[in-house]
Amino acid sequence: MDGPGGKRPLRESLFALAPGARFWSILKPHCMDLDWFVAHTRPRCEKKLAGYCAREGLAVTLPSVQSVHKYRGKVVSFHKPLFPGYLFLRILATQRQLVYQSDYVANLLTVTDQALFERQLNDILLALETDYEIELAPRIQPGCRVRIRTGPLRGLEGFVQRRSGTVEVHLRLDFISQAAAVRMEADNLELI
Repeated sequence: MDGPGGKRPLRESLFALAPGARFWSILKPHCMDLDWFVAHTRPRCEKKLAGYCAREGLAVTLPSVQSVHKYRGKVVSFHKPLFPGYLFLRILATQRQLVYQSDYVANLLTVTDQALFERQLNDILLALETDYEIELAPRIQPGCRVRIRTGPLRGLEGFVQRRSGTVEVHLRLDFISQAAAVRMEADNLELI
């Protein structure tokens, strides 16, 4: 599904994280004049900053994964940020000061390559909408570049990190030097 100019549109959803949703996002329909910024948050303040930005009407995206913990005989399931310490905003440059007023942000980074950042973030959000196991890949290491051949992630490209039964493909977000690791069978991949 490509948008104008052959680009895939960024996945959209409501800010409220619905059951089964894997990311928080609030995007305005006509945000072509907005630029991507990356908020480096204070520790454990990603959701607080996302809530603040939503109240202020700012477009934010917070990729998250489900986490399950056992506490004294009961099981608790919740969503935690895929990239701890980071929140992605699409705002006007003049709105930067509004973000700094929140007390939840340590630094607001300007994204230099807007198109690459949006493509990589969109790939990660698309992967989060599938049933594949996804987790933070602690560091990006060189490996074989692959393209996913089948399934809901067909056409996405990444690098193989390791192979033991299933293959771990890293969907990179170069701007923050991190990646999301997606595990799948090797039959779904082809070398490029």
